[in-house]
Amino acid sequence: MTELAVQASYTIADDDSLSATVYRYAQESPHVVPFRRMVAGAWTDVTAAQFADEVTALAKGLIASGVGHGDRVALMSPTRYEWVALDFAIWTVGACTVAIYETSSADQAEWILSDSGSRMLIVASDEHADVTRAVVDRLDNVEEMLMFDGDRGAVDELVERGARIGDDEVTARRTAVRAADAATLVYTSGTTGRPKGAQLTHFNLLSEGAAASASLGDMMTEGKSTLLFLPLAHIFARAISVGAFMSKITVGHTADIANLVDHFAVFQPTFVLSVPRVFEKVYNTAKQKAEDGGKGKIFAAAESTAIEWSKSLDTGGPGLVLNLKHTLFDKLVYSKLKAALGGRCEAAVSGGGPLGARLGHFYRGVGVTIYEGYGLTETTAAVTVNTPNAQRIGSVGRPVEGCAVKIADDGEVLLQGNVVFDGYWKNEAATTDSIRDGWFHTGDLGRLDAEGYLFITGRKKEIIVTAAGKNVAPSGLEDSLRAHPLISQAMVVGDAKPFIAALITLDPEAVPGWLERNGKPADTSMTALATDPDLVAEIDSAVQTANAAVSRAEQVKKFSVLTTDFTVEGGELTPTLKLKRNVVSSTYAGDIEALYAK
Repeated sequence: MTELAVQASYTIADDDSLSATVYRYAQESPHVVPFRRMVAGAWTDVTAAQFADEVTALAKGLIASGVGHGDRVALMSPTRYEWVALDFAIWTVGACTVAIYETSSADQAEWILSDSGSRMLIVASDEHADVTRAVVDRLDNVEEMLMFDGDRGAVDELVERGARIGDDEVTARRTAVRAADAATLVYTSGTTGRPKGAQLTHFNLLSEGAAASASLGDMMTEGKSTLLFLPLAHIFARAISVGAFMSKITVGHTADIANLVDHFAVFQPTFVLSVPRVFEKVYNTAKQKAEDGGKGKIFAAAESTAIEWSKSLDTGGPGLVLNLKHTLFDKLVYSKLKAALGGRCEAAVSGGGPLGARLGHFYRGVGVTIYEGYGLTETTAAVTVNTPNAQRIGSVGRPVEGCAVKIADDGEVLLQGNVVFDGYWKNEAATTDSIRDGWFHTGDLGRLDAEGYLFITGRKKEIIVTAAGKNVAPSGLEDSLRAHPLISQAMVVGDAKPFIAALITLDPEAVPGWLERNGKPADTSMTALATDPDLVAEIDSAVQTANAAVSRAEQVKKFSVLTTDFTVEGGELTPTLKLKRNVVSSTYAGDIEALYAK
């Protein structure tokens, strides 16, 4: 199959908008609890009626501040309840939210604020204000900066400003908003070049919410809950936030990633969403703890059983012996993993990068099915997704309602439909280049199987062409390498080189346990560790495991263990933990050349 379109069962009226749902729920279901927020250390319910009142008060403050229809208001903050309340208030007055990652540098923030022409900037804390203060002073378009934290926070300031604005003015503003109006500018993560602002409309986000509800079924129904911890500046978290609200799901927010397990234990979400690296990290941490505690063989057997049990679901179901083994390991191992997610988690959604069949089968075998999807900023997040009724692990699912997928002659994935944007903000050249003949050209390579499931096989710009002319997609190898608990990141190299090689970084959290198990001094430096024969041998074993899944020409022949990890702060990773290959290639050019030195 080379093309598949799925008709939409939903309709979006021309005069519909994201804020309309806020006031409809306040009228029809005032006691529904769409949010729980942390107040004085405890999760506190926010009803639909309360949320509408808060959004109205903030909208009045924006009106009093001179924010008009079509104006841009920028938010630079970690994930928190106030982010969402401001987002809906901005939409209520007909303005457009500009999302800025909290980890952005001053240069990145300046580019986004300048390019978007934002009138107002709202940041989270002194830390973010320090980054942007000089930028705001330089830009004529940014009229003021407010801050969530502090004695007089942005919320209180806006509420006080809007005290003199009447309800009728808010109603007039929000009813003037149309589905075709811009709702947000989300800037691409910028793995190469300047980030581009993808302009997404109310129609795009409403379509994504409706499609998610239709695809994920019972998971997206009233009474379910999720704890949102991904950055709201990323379209994946934003789309789920909107979709959850539309489906009356209770959402909590936290940016306290270090204590996420503790928050899960209290909040007890029924589903979670995350990027693949977080699911990898949970798996690797569990495996490492088992090995550190002398239970590595038990975990390995449990892992093998989970994967075998999951695979059997696609081939007639597990037999008696496999079921008995699965029941045993559910008590010994799987129950502990599920408890780490709060104990009530039934499923998860993964996006923002490839999860891989290995992790997909492992988690389904454990009892927390991960529904992997595929999408981009330009498609308002998911444009394909696996669902409870249609799942093929290893794929990214079939098109959501109202969308179509097509595979071009060269293997590129082309997209069309209600969630696909109309173009980049003030960048006609980039828009013309990406949308041709009515299809959005993703730059990703893939295939559709006979049942219409999409498999992503690589990215056109990331394809490595060796000196011998062999084309190699690096992502599969890198996914296999990261499966090892000691490995944090891996980047495959070899463009115009005689063979494939790899740069590998170590997971700092896994190192202490490895040192203890191998009788090494606890204070062994990363520099010494990178050349330690025992560690190099263990990494080599991981490399050989990855090599077993590819042809000889694609195999990693040499690797280098680096002394520092790739990080967002260091510039090697995007905020969603994708590799910035050009940055890594530049920073570690010497290490790469050393791999090919005779």
